[in-house]
Amino acid sequence: MPSLTGLPLQIIAIVMAIAVFAATLWLWPRLSGRSWRAWLGRIGAFLVAQVAVLAALALVANSYFGFYSTWSDLLGLDGAPGTVVDHKPGGKAISVTGEQKMYSSQGSAKDRSGLIQQVRIQGAASGMAGKAYVYLPPQYFQPEYAGQRFPMALVLSGYPGSAEKLISLLQYPASTLKAIEAKQLPPTVLVMMQPTLSGNRDTECMDIPGGPKVETFFTEDLPKAMATDYRVLDRPDARAAMGDSTGGYCALKFALRKPDAYRAAASYSAYYSVSNDPTTGDLFGGSAELKRENDLLWRLKNKPAEPVSLLLATSPNEENYAATQKMVAAFKAPTAMSTITLNSGGHNFHTWTREIPPALEWLGKRITPPQPAKSA
Repeated sequence: MPSLTGLPLQIIAIVMAIAVFAATLWLWPRLSGRSWRAWLGRIGAFLVAQVAVLAALALVANSYFGFYSTWSDLLGLDGAPGTVVDHKPGGKAISVTGEQKMYSSQGSAKDRSGLIQQVRIQGAASGMAGKAYVYLPPQYFQPEYAGQRFPMALVLSGYPGSAEKLISLLQYPASTLKAIEAKQLPPTVLVMMQPTLSGNRDTECMDIPGGPKVETFFTEDLPKAMATDYRVLDRPDARAAMGDSTGGYCALKFALRKPDAYRAAASYSAYYSVSNDPTTGDLFGGSAELKRENDLLWRLKNKPAEPVSLLLATSPNEENYAATQKMVAAFKAPTAMSTITLNSGGHNFHTWTREIPPALEWLGKRITPPQPAKSA
C-alpha cells in the first residue's frame, strides 16, 4: 500500500481527480435530460468529482503538515501508549519506564474526581490577560490536604488551538486523575491555556520587542497569580510546563530560558526553533541574537546547562524526529533529557493521547509533591 504521506499516492490522487473532472465534463451533455436517471447521473458525477478533488487536496495537506503519518495512524489502530527513555549526555539511554496502565475513577463529586474552573488571569508584569481552565484534583478538597499546597502543571495547546480541546480531546484532567489514583503522579493542579494571548497572533510565547510580553506572562505573572489565588506551591521545582506542537515548544523554552519558573517540561510533536511567518509577524525586531536566544538546540549547545528535566516526544514519521535526535545529542548535565519515540504517529490528537499518560508518570518522578503551606 502506498505511503500516506508519500509523493506517489499524491500523484495518483491528483491524476484521478483530473480524470474524474474531465470525465464529468465529457458526460455532462449526455446527462442533460429531465428524467430521474439523468438527475441521478448529474448528482452522482458531481459528488464523485468533489470527493476526488477533496481527497487529492487532503493528501497534499496531510503530507505538508504531517497530521497522519501512516494508514494505521489515520484509522486509529495504533493505540498503545509510549514508553519514556531517559538519556545520559551524549544520547545514551540509561533506563526505560514501564507502559502506562489505565485506571478508572468512580464518582463525580469534587472531593472524588476534582473540579474544573474557568478563570481569567491578569498579569501585572506583562500587562496581558488570558483565559484558563484550572483543574483542582480531588485531594484539593479533602480534609487531610487542607493545610497543603500543591504542585502545578501549565498545559498549553498548539497554534491555532483552544484550551477546551485540552479537556475534551486530549483529556488532561481525566488522565491526570488516573495517574494520581495510580500513585504515578502526586496530586497536581493543572492550568490549561492556549499559548496565544494577543488576538490571533502566533507570538511563539515570546516577549516581542515593542509588542506583547507573552513569556513574561507565563513565567512571572501566571505562577504568581496561581500561588496567590490557589493553594499552589510557589517554587520552581513544584512547577512544570507541557504542551503539543507550539505549546510544546513554549514549554521547553520556559524551562531552558526561565528555570526559576519551571524546572520540568514535556513536549509532544514540538519544534525547537522559530522564524517569522504571516501568522507571527516580526518576532525578533531584526535581532539575529534574539532569534538565536529562542533556538532551543542552539541553547543546549552554547548556553550553560540548566538544572531542568526535559521530555521530547516524537516518532520516525514526525517532522521533528531528526531535530529531536540532535537535541538529545546536544544536552549536558545538569540538564536531564528523556524521550518518547512511538513506532508511528503524526501531528494529531490521537498520537498525543498515547504520549500524555507516560509523560504524566515521568512528571510524577520530577515534581515536588504537596507540602505544608508554611513551607511554601
